[in-house]
Amino acid sequence: MLGYRFGVVVLTYNAGPSFTEWVQALKCQSVQPDIIKVVDSSSVDHTATLAKETGCSVTVIPQKNVNHGGTRQTAFKALSNVDLIVYLTQDAFLADRQSLENLVNAFRDESIGAAYGRQLPQKGATPIEAHARIFNYPPESHIKGMADKSEFGIKTCFMSNSFAAYRCSALQQVGSFPENNIVSEDTYVAAKILEAGWQIKYCADATVYHSHNYTITQEFQRYFDLGVFHSREPWIRSRFGQAEGEGKLFVHSQLTFLMKEHFFLMPSALLRTAFKYLGFRLGFCEAYLPNKLKIWLSMQKHFWMK
Repeated sequence: MLGYRFGVVVLTYNAGPSFTEWVQALKCQSVQPDIIKVVDSSSVDHTATLAKETGCSVTVIPQKNVNHGGTRQTAFKALSNVDLIVYLTQDAFLADRQSLENLVNAFRDESIGAAYGRQLPQKGATPIEAHARIFNYPPESHIKGMADKSEFGIKTCFMSNSFAAYRCSALQQVGSFPENNIVSEDTYVAAKILEAGWQIKYCADATVYHSHNYTITQEFQRYFDLGVFHSREPWIRSRFGQAEGEGKLFVHSQLTFLMKEHFFLMPSALLRTAFKYLGFRLGFCEAYLPNKLKIWLSMQKHFWMK
């Protein structure tokens, strides 16, 4: 066995009936966590009650305090007696019985400070969304360190807390998650961990089903928030590279993918690209925008209401 104590953290909000399926997938894993921590954002359905009934430790926080980094930091502080923490979201469903084991096994290598798994498109995902998963989560595992930033660029510090694990000592060394950030707390911490001398492993054999069929408006809002993040954390682009370069590679890959069987979606993909770029640039200039406009442009509206 691994020889580490590890906990699983899942962030929930009105998870609905599908949360039973999520818990079942976790309970069927080949290795079981020492603790399952649910951080619930004051759901108005029965999510918190169901979580308690299934044996999870539950912390309920007010919606006004929900924050991508701060909420995960709350869980990190609560799980002080584990060596590893696995973060999941309520819409990321473990794909097979070995998913969790394959992820935590990455830490057998003492140089690994963090690891993340492969995300597969859920049933019903559009071709555009399916491609995003294929592009960002290839079928081959790899390890990234600071020495690899000339190859991976900004993707060196790419991670996703929809299914990621951290060595607690590495998290403590870099100050853990930022208490108040709009999105991309995973990228922030990954960059810090790499700079501290650790490596990050992408585990292609650790899989979850996770995807979103965003509307064009939602894509715009999501990329506005990403622009805000990079505007407020300029050191990441300075040290790892510009996000725009990766965007060009993505667009080329997407159009090539759609051309094969879904060419009729190419105009929609190009329109989405234009809206995403516009959203990112506006977010990057958020310091010059009034707060009321930022609330309207952002997907994370609560972030601006504090």
